[in-house]
Amino acid sequence: MTQEVPQFPGLEGRRALVTGASSGLGVHFARLLAGQGVAVTVAARRADRVAALAGEIAGEALVLDVADAQAVAAALEGETFDILINNAGVTLSAAALDHGPEDIDRILDTNLKGAFHVARAVAPGMIAAGGGAIVNVASILGLRVAGHVAAYAASKAGLVQLTRALALEWARHGIRVNALCPGYIETELNRDFFASEAGASLIRRVPMRRLGQAGDLDGPLLLLLSDLGRFMTGTELVADGGHLVSSL
Repeated sequence: MTQEVPQFPGLEGRRALVTGASSGLGVHFARLLAGQGVAVTVAARRADRVAALAGEIAGEALVLDVADAQAVAAALEGETFDILINNAGVTLSAAALDHGPEDIDRILDTNLKGAFHVARAVAPGMIAAGGGAIVNVASILGLRVAGHVAAYAASKAGLVQLTRALALEWARHGIRVNALCPGYIETELNRDFFASEAGASLIRRVPMRRLGQAGDLDGPLLLLLSDLGRFMTGTELVADGGHLVSSL
C-alpha cells in the first residue's frame, strides 16, 4: 500500500520541470509533485511516454534531448519555472577500457552537460521571478566509486561539483541548488538484475540489507524543494540505506 505523502509548504501552485520523465524516478517525481499541487512539465526524448504521463497528471509534455544544447535553449526560451528536477541520466556497466568514445560522450553529455544546459536555460526565468529551487539527481557514485562505472561515476561527481558552483553563483538571486544522491533504488529498469544472484550480492552490501524504493526519496526531495529547506543550498542529500558509511 502506498503511504500518503503529507503536503509540504510552499509547493502548491508552483510550476516545475522534470527531465528524464519517461520512466523510473522521473515518472515518480512528476507524480509526487503533482500530488503536492505543482503544475508539472515532464520532459524526455520519448514522446509517447511523456504525453501519457502529462495526461495522467494534468501536466504538460515536452519532447527534449537534454544533451542537445541548442534544442534545450530553444524549447525553454521564455519559459518560467519555480522548480527544476534535473533527472535525465544514462549509464554503462563496463570496464574502463571497454568504454568507447561514443559511450563516454553519451554519458557525460546527458548526465553532466545536459543538467548544465537545462539549469542555464531556466535560471533567467527564476532570476526574473525572484528565485527558485533546483535539484540535480546525482548518486552516491558521485561521492564514492565502484567498479565498471568510470564514466557514470565521473559524470555524477561532476554533477555534485556543478551543484555547488551554481548554488554559489545563484544564491544572491534566491535560487537554491542542491543535489539528491540516491543509493540503489529499485526501478523497472533494474528490477530483474536485483532479482539475480549478482544483484542479491550487491543488496547484501547495503547496511539496511534492502533496496531503496522510489518513495524513500520523497521526503529528501520535498525537503529540498519546499519552504522547509529554504536555507539549504549547495549541499548533497544522501538517501542510500547507509551504503556510503559501510566498510570498505
